[in-house]
Amino acid sequence: MAVLAESGSNPDVDLLYDINGLAKDAPHWFDRIMEFVGEYGLLVAMVLLVLGCWWSVRRRGDEEAASSVAALVWAPLAAGVAVLVNVPIRGFVERPRPFVDHRGLDVLVSGKTDFSFVSDHATITMALGVGLFVANRRFGLAGIGVALLEGFCRIYMGVHYPTDVVGGFALGTAVALLLSPPAMALLTPLMKAVERSPRAGWLVRSRSAGERGSALLPGSRSELTAEERDLAA
Repeated sequence: MAVLAESGSNPDVDLLYDINGLAKDAPHWFDRIMEFVGEYGLLVAMVLLVLGCWWSVRRRGDEEAASSVAALVWAPLAAGVAVLVNVPIRGFVERPRPFVDHRGLDVLVSGKTDFSFVSDHATITMALGVGLFVANRRFGLAGIGVALLEGFCRIYMGVHYPTDVVGGFALGTAVALLLSPPAMALLTPLMKAVERSPRAGWLVRSRSAGERGSALLPGSRSELTAEERDLAA
């Protein structure tokens, strides 16, 4: 395989060497940053995006709040399901990590002894990103951007082939989208029930948003004229 990489006849390996070669030319401190970002930082960023989207949805408190929160609940569930689906895929393909078969790679993370295809990090982040997109396009596009950066980092770090990352993106997207209809059919009524709960309703809609919504209901006292309020009093 190393010979294939040198001859340029294997685009997957060729791209691996091109991207990982950037790590060799970068300063040591930058590689350490990329190591942290690619291993932990972007996963934390995805969690923060999900929480930020949830906070935005509940503060806005419109009629679609329950379905949006249901989509946000589905996003991490989709990531978990995608990782479980990846377990038999990895066992079936049994593709070694790139540094096992190829010499000269700058491997930034040690201790990776499991199989390479497909990348769990790429799978998780893309499933979260697509799940976010279902809930909110603005946050979803940001999440998909984070997932793409995660994929680049995994190749840069020398722990995955480009096709491992592409496979992870495909798996995360497929699970998040294909299972979204039944998941939303189950989760949306549940979130509507939570929204109606006097104790847990704040998880779906903030108190101030609920008050604004009730103020706009037809026939509410806020819509009555001054004369009508006097008569009602």
